[in-house]
Amino acid sequence: MIKVIIEREIDDGMESTYENAIKNTLRAILEAPGYTSGATYKDAENQQRRFIITNWQNLEDWQTWAKSAQRSDVVAAVRATLRQPEKVTILTA
Repeated sequence: MIKVIIEREIDDGMESTYENAIKNTLRAILEAPGYTSGATYKDAENQQRRFIITNWQNLEDWQTWAKSAQRSDVVAAVRATLRQPEKVTILTA
């Protein structure tokens, strides 16, 4: 099992657009092979910074999803709301 932490910083005034876009991403990820669970958090000191922590059965499943056209399509709307590119960290036990 691995954890993937995605850190994003939303641009000013884009919060509602981000929230709508992330819903589509969450719907799509539920169908991804190897995805087991996930949660979304806001930074307590910076409400523009969000962390998405997902659990995957293995690194290969995450990499397949990360490179998929489906993820690219749904994340495109999310990227348009960000100040800078997302940061992805992969953790293993």
